[in-house]
Amino acid sequence: MSTSTDTSTPERAPASAVAQATVAVLMGGRSSERDVSFSSSRAVLDALVPSPGESDDRGPKRVVPVEIEPDGRWTFAGETLAPAAALAALDDVDLWFLGLHGGEGEGGVLQGLFRAAERPFTGSDVGASALCLDKTNTRLVVGAHGLATPRAAAVTPEGWRELAPQVLGALEGWETGWVVKPRRGGSSLGMSVLRDAAGLGDAIELAMENGDDALVEELVEGIEATVAVLGNPQGDLRAFTPVEIRPHEGRFFDYEEKYSEAGAEELCPPESLDEATCEELRQLALRAYRALDCEGYARMDFIVPPEGPPAFLEANTLPGLTPRSLLPLAAASDGLDFRSLCLEILRLALEAKRSPL
Repeated sequence: MSTSTDTSTPERAPASAVAQATVAVLMGGRSSERDVSFSSSRAVLDALVPSPGESDDRGPKRVVPVEIEPDGRWTFAGETLAPAAALAALDDVDLWFLGLHGGEGEGGVLQGLFRAAERPFTGSDVGASALCLDKTNTRLVVGAHGLATPRAAAVTPEGWRELAPQVLGALEGWETGWVVKPRRGGSSLGMSVLRDAAGLGDAIELAMENGDDALVEELVEGIEATVAVLGNPQGDLRAFTPVEIRPHEGRFFDYEEKYSEAGAEELCPPESLDEATCEELRQLALRAYRALDCEGYARMDFIVPPEGPPAFLEANTLPGLTPRSLLPLAAASDGLDFRSLCLEILRLALEAKRSPL
């Protein structure tokens, strides 16, 4: 299957710029996705620092692993320092590869730190990162750009405490079922899929367990698919072949189905989607990527119902790079091996032209 690409051709950062760079891989963090971050970052480190005798002279001249501890301090080369002190100590780092997922690492906080320090980093800028971590606001933006989204309601902890019976009464009339998730969470943590309203209250409370709002969506039955996009908005955008996701019978694409070796079946190219639908998904993913002002790389998730347009679910600006992740699978299907994917993400970060804060 072919990929879809924007055809504009701006000046590209040369690949040699990556080979001349010192790169830090930032991992860990304080979000609930800390363990996933380590898995992604270790895979990136292995790709950027190949085994002796396997080097192809494309990789960075030096790679530095940096861990964000649970208390927020940064550890590298035997030192543990506060973030500002760590940045100062690592002033020879040319480029930061963000191997973080969720929380401040994906939601714009660390992106703001790097922008203020004038340090290049991978992935989307401050605004797009904050927007895409917020599923409620993401829906509003892509909906305004013509993408279909499931019917939804946001439930705040305060509103739930004061009006739980009224909230449940308003939601119980949805006929197909409910998907309940934290407004700003990731990796399906705190998420529930229900076809019986009896568990709806418990699902809302689970989603709000860490103080976040709950986003309740009407369940859309269909084929789950995701489309990864690579590129900067001022340059070429490449939408990869969609990946079809098949969780086990009676399950949804939860944490175990995503990351376990015995998890969901992930098919690229998809078996249940024809070429016309795949192309439609690629075009919708490109539209969402532009609307959300994403940079570098991101992944757009959809449900394809038996009738009607695909429904946009959410965007992921730092998608997983683990051995079980969907972006590497899609890239490999379209001829881009994992090392080349990581190097391209670095090149795009060097190429990014970001306006002043």
